[in-house]
Amino acid sequence: MAPPHGPRRARIAFSDSAAKQLENITSEADLHALDRALVVISVDPDVGEPIPGESASPQLRQYTDELERVRVLYFVTALRTIVVVAYIEV
Repeated sequence: MAPPHGPRRARIAFSDSAAKQLENITSEADLHALDRALVVISVDPDVGEPIPGESASPQLRQYTDELERVRVLYFVTALRTIVVVAYIEV
């Protein structure tokens, strides 16, 4: 019998502006911190706080990791299988 799998993770995609921000990150420590934050978001897309504003879908969310000093703005697709990262702060 095969071992049970962990929770299904959402796929991470980047908006054009977030992809440019990602290209400008040169520090190995910053990349590692961002990677950890993205794993948290992919496992539980609801982990971030909703950003107040329009009630139109998709809801923009913010995940902040104070220890790693990472902030990610993102939204989740309707089927909850893709997380689109809109903005990165490391």
